[in-house]
Amino acid sequence: MGEAWTTLALRARASAPHPRRLGETLVKDAGLSGDRLMRALVLQQHQRASLGDILVSEGWATRSSVVTALAQQYRMQTVNLEGRPLSKRLMARKPATFWLTHCVVPWMQLGTTVVFAIAHPEERIHLRRLLGASFPKIRFVLADEEAIRAGITRHLRQHLAQASVVRTPNPSSCRNLMSPRRCRVLGLVLMSPVAGLCLAPGVTFVLLTLLAMLSLLLFTGLRVAGIVYALRAPMGRTAPSPIPAPHPHKLNRLPRLSVMIPLYKEADISRDLLRRLGKLSYPRSLLEVFLVLEEHDTVTRAAVRAVQLPSWIKVIEVPACGSLKTKPRAMNYALDFCRGDLVGVWDAEDAPQGDQLEKVASAFASSDKNVACFQGFLDYYNPTANWLARCFTLEYASWFRLVLPAMSRLGLVLPLGGTTMFIRRSVLQEVGGWDAHNVTEDADLGVRLYRAGYETRMLPATTYEEANCRPWSWVKQRSRWLKGFMITYLVHMQRPRQLLRDLGWRKMLGFQTFFIGAVGQFLLAPVLWTYWLIWAGGAHPAASTLPAGAMSLLIALMMGCEFVSICVAVLAAVRIKQPGLALCAPTLLFYFPLGTVAAYKALRELLSCPFFWDKTSHGLHSDLPQLPPRADQSTLKV
Repeated sequence: MGEAWTTLALRARASAPHPRRLGETLVKDAGLSGDRLMRALVLQQHQRASLGDILVSEGWATRSSVVTALAQQYRMQTVNLEGRPLSKRLMARKPATFWLTHCVVPWMQLGTTVVFAIAHPEERIHLRRLLGASFPKIRFVLADEEAIRAGITRHLRQHLAQASVVRTPNPSSCRNLMSPRRCRVLGLVLMSPVAGLCLAPGVTFVLLTLLAMLSLLLFTGLRVAGIVYALRAPMGRTAPSPIPAPHPHKLNRLPRLSVMIPLYKEADISRDLLRRLGKLSYPRSLLEVFLVLEEHDTVTRAAVRAVQLPSWIKVIEVPACGSLKTKPRAMNYALDFCRGDLVGVWDAEDAPQGDQLEKVASAFASSDKNVACFQGFLDYYNPTANWLARCFTLEYASWFRLVLPAMSRLGLVLPLGGTTMFIRRSVLQEVGGWDAHNVTEDADLGVRLYRAGYETRMLPATTYEEANCRPWSWVKQRSRWLKGFMITYLVHMQRPRQLLRDLGWRKMLGFQTFFIGAVGQFLLAPVLWTYWLIWAGGAHPAASTLPAGAMSLLIALMMGCEFVSICVAVLAAVRIKQPGLALCAPTLLFYFPLGTVAAYKALRELLSCPFFWDKTSHGLHSDLPQLPPRADQSTLKV
């Protein structure tokens, strides 16, 4: 009897009309033209994207028509999840990230059978295998992908928000670093120089001078490495080594990219940002850009809602979770929504080059698996706004065009720049995302990547930013960076032997050189300033303690370090093809003392409010450079 039923079923299936393919259904029922279908099929040969995603991203088909056509192709029922409550009991059987990663959600239960809404019917066999252990009897229905993600977010947003705070493992996070006991110990350490100056001013001045010179020479060593790199590298080169063409089998199809743009109180520049994104030339079907907003930031939310966004730009509203409001927490929350093979970050004021993402794809395709991250160059589109903007531009050009490439060439740990960085999503999840409590999450992530056995390389692509050209705003931004450097150094130096085992001697030395030099040269700069009193004919407390000739040697070293700083700035100005800025290089002597103000502000906040994020305001200037537009000249409707 069973064999007879099987025979009848096979005959019925053979006599039934063969289901039409997706393109055929859209041509017949949704009005898709044959020409656009052929163009989409050609694009699919070079993209790791489904035909439906290509049609929707190019604006040739609606999302609802694609879902309807898929339902016909796979003979599945479609459901509408909007406004429907989902079962928290069923969703509790899997982690919240599981539902988002696989874009599946339990829709209803019929007896012992659980009906799941999915967006990608071609993954039914894989999903059945993943769900089988928790749900013995399964049935699938079809729903819109965005509706599924919205339903998951609606029910599990608080779970996701709490997970974003503790994503980084506790030993690698700074969330428990500044305990009351450690704050007291650090306070005593910081008070010891004051006591020393009162009890033995000469000896104390000598010791502080040695520390100050050590930190200054360490950072000057990085600058010298930058000069050597600049003199050896051809003028046309913008990276330590050009990216070779990827092997044909490695980049036969472009990867999917997810880019986060955290926005907080950025309503003034949100419209400029969207216009800049419209100039990107990367295939829309392989690109998803997330505008990451804080739920309580009603001003920015209203500004973004007033703009008509294309399908490849999505908005993520991060719910509040306690008092912590930091950029890394928001990015950790958004990370669970990313589907890209690679994840990138841009800031709100950024203006990336139109072909930057193609360079990212090529760089990863031509690199080894241990290269997990690429850091792009940062330039400024308002370098001549005032003197502060000119100096800021010179400083950043020196860092990104000379010092970082030299550090990369030497194989040292590269602290990331926070924007225009792109990382393999699997690696980012492996190392625990960003530390939600660290106010320089970029530098910390750079160190954790190297500790996990990965490397970062420089990317020959440029993003334009707005140079901070207001003194107090500059101080607030720099104090956040320096406070983050202090925190990152203290976190990773909790177990110095383990850090040495993870990094090795060379990278360990580079780690010490960067963090001690970056912080110490500003904190201890006032000690070195006192030696200029000798030129004014004044007496110095250390004069009687230092041996003969030491004072002259000290002055010579200080002047030599300043000369190196000026040379780096001049070379950097030439590198970014703005030689006129080199005239401001000697005035950096009056620019860097602002860093000392920022350093002591950072030190105070390290003890009182280590996780406070001092927001930098942007949007004063929008004189953007001319960026190469897309071939179709498409722009966003604003």
